[in-house]
Amino acid sequence: MKFVIEFYRTRERDDAHAVVGRETVDAADLDTAIGMARSLAQSLDMPQRPDALAIVDEDGRTLHSCAFDAALGQEKRPSP
Repeated sequence: MKFVIEFYRTRERDDAHAVVGRETVDAADLDTAIGMARSLAQSLDMPQRPDALAIVDEDGRTLHSCAFDAALGQEKRPSP
């Protein structure tokens, strides 16, 4: 299955975001795509370090999104 992984920067005051990287990957399932996204977040050469990512399917539906904790380098769920 094809997934699109978007890496982006967010601005807290108005929740605006700018895409700094986008990759299309083939993965067996969403869990595999999430693992690939984590790896790509560390290895892709992007103009800025992303602080969040989203994984969408071929129809453009968001299947997973998360923010990165800048201090720990780990993922966390975005606040509503």
